Amino acid sequence: MSYLQDARLARELAAAAGAELLKIRGTATGTELGDAGDRASQRLLAAALAERRPGDRVLSEEAKDSPDRLSASRVWIVDPLDGTREYSGPPRDDWAVHVALWADGDLVAGAVAIPARGVVDATDAPPSPPERAPGPLRLAVSRSRPPAFVTALAAELGAVLVPMGSAGVKCASVWRGEVDAYLHAGGQYEWDSAAPVAVARSAGLCACRLDGTPLVYNRPDPSLPDLIVSRPEFEASLLDAARRHAPEVLP
Repeated sequence: MSYLQDARLARELAAAAGAELLKIRGTATGTELGDAGDRASQRLLAAALAERRPGDRVLSEEAKDSPDRLSASRVWIVDPLDGTREYSGPPRDDWAVHVALWADGDLVAGAVAIPARGVVDATDAPPSPPERAPGPLRLAVSRSRPPAFVTALAAELGAVLVPMGSAGVKCASVWRGEVDAYLHAGGQYEWDSAAPVAVARSAGLCACRLDGTPLVYNRPDPSLPDLIVSRPEFEASLLDAARRHAPEVLP
């Protein structure tokens, strides 16, 4: 089986989970809606992976960890609903579904669906970032929990901060040319970034920890608290600025 087949499956499953989430979005509000969406998407993804890839293991935000995940050669890393707060507040559209595959030490396939925008990007047909438009550096940051250091970093670089929800949406905004980079610190897990990082890399973007070290997945502790996804021409300057402004959050 090729990783291209896995990437096509990731795309298919992310799209299907997104369609299910859209279908139930009008059935509740607030926390109740978010909980219902998390459960429904998790059920769909878990059942599909059990049927289509029965020998693989799964790491998901919404499921108990597989006890033998660390000894497995293939692990799907999924976030059934990234941006539950945004999903719970229609008509917000900045929420996503993440489906990624880690195999033999690295991410090999991934898909990010943004269902409310009718978008699925995946590694089977990598997105092509458009030519950058003139103007100041634009940085995607968390709408609800922007890292404190980014304000000082943006002031130094003359950058504009663009708040939005969902890590997947923020990463997609880089490969779609809406911003130049996404910086995060202060808490994430592997399922928050695995699929977005897989797609970002396939699109030719840079993705690493804030100190420049690689992002490593399928570890005993799934916490992966910081990252940067950037157009290549800005990676060095952003990492350099992060070292000055964010020493307390660097790994």
